[in-house]
Amino acid sequence: MFRQMHEEGEAAPETPARVANVGVIRGRWGEDVAAEWLRRGGCGIIERNVRPYARDRRLEIDIVAYDAQEDTIVFVEVKQHARRSEFQTRMRSVDRRKLQLLRRACNAWLRRNRWQGGYRFDVVEVYGEPGGARPEIDHVKRVRLFADPERFVDWEN
Repeated sequence: MFRQMHEEGEAAPETPARVANVGVIRGRWGEDVAAEWLRRGGCGIIERNVRPYARDRRLEIDIVAYDAQEDTIVFVEVKQHARRSEFQTRMRSVDRRKLQLLRRACNAWLRRNRWQGGYRFDVVEVYGEPGGARPEIDHVKRVRLFADPERFVDWEN
């Protein structure tokens, strides 16, 4: 039946694999849009889709960039949405569990690269579809991901 429908020019049925592939394509497109947005804003892209621990696939940093104006490493989580909704809040898909995973991944990157300078965490939300109208971008800077450095005061000095 699938072959017959396909030959007659009808759309192929949505299988779980096909739907997942569409999600991967949209996600990659959103990351490409976000990377170009960051470049135009003066950031250099260091790495994309970083997995500090090969055995834990949940820990992934979408983009690691360098902001030369602030001399800061920028960890970026990219979220792609088909359209903006007035009923949902910004960063609706970055929940507490996701923030914990991102914190672990970013800390691992900092240790692995022995980075001693400043760093921050941003979220770039991309609204649109590949091949559609010009996407809308919502760049949320300095999302509170890391503990306040002031909490770790060296009281002995």
